[in-house]
Amino acid sequence: MNRSSFLRAMSLAAFSLLTCSGAATAAEKSANTCYELRTYFAAEGKLDALHARFRDHTMKLFEKHGMTNVGYWVPLQNTDNQLIYLLSYPDKTARETSWKAFQEDPEWQTAKTASEANGPLVAKIENRFLTPTDFSTVTLTENEAPHTFELRTYTTGPENLPHLLKRFRDHTLRLFSKHGMEHFHYFTPLTGQTGADHTLIYFLAHASPEAQAASFQAFRDDPEWIAAKEASEKLAGGSLTVPDGVHSKMLIATDYSPVK
Repeated sequence: MNRSSFLRAMSLAAFSLLTCSGAATAAEKSANTCYELRTYFAAEGKLDALHARFRDHTMKLFEKHGMTNVGYWVPLQNTDNQLIYLLSYPDKTARETSWKAFQEDPEWQTAKTASEANGPLVAKIENRFLTPTDFSTVTLTENEAPHTFELRTYTTGPENLPHLLKRFRDHTLRLFSKHGMEHFHYFTPLTGQTGADHTLIYFLAHASPEAQAASFQAFRDDPEWIAAKEASEKLAGGSLTVPDGVHSKMLIATDYSPVK
């Protein structure tokens, strides 16, 4: 076996140890390197119609044009009428090609026009282009659905992102698993995107909101975590994140989401 084949075999073996048997869907098994996290703010009273358009038309057309539907969610406390979803592509160039073809597709144009007969469904759109970290993994077990998902965003201080990534790589992921949390992708913004040098974005999955609270309490109280946190902050000269630099949003998958 040559060196390249050996390293690939070792990488796959390591991934299999981190991933529950049968847990990853086709979307998670792909080699896609560009992900897009999109947040739609539905117009007042239009969220159900927006869901219907995705369920009946949009997802199918995304797939038709080479996009991978990874997951679709709404916040547990959805006061802003949000729909949050994650797509993936082979790369950023493929993304641009796919979206152009999608937007020009007559079937999409017909569906969009029909759905907006009484006004636009979306008031605002936010999106971020992401790339998986070297430790990104999925341990989502399908037989435990539905899960409560958690979208977490960390903003680090100057030059502290490498310290944060190392802490996740060496300690945090394993301790999350130890305390009953399941992993569903870890990202940094794509090179050239805002926050690329100081942002970590990731998803966790929990059995329930109550399980999330219990798991994080146990994690924070774990002496191994306390020691790892103290050591990483000593090396970096202080907290790895800026004040108010950790944000969490609790999510539930839509009925049409590939992951539940």
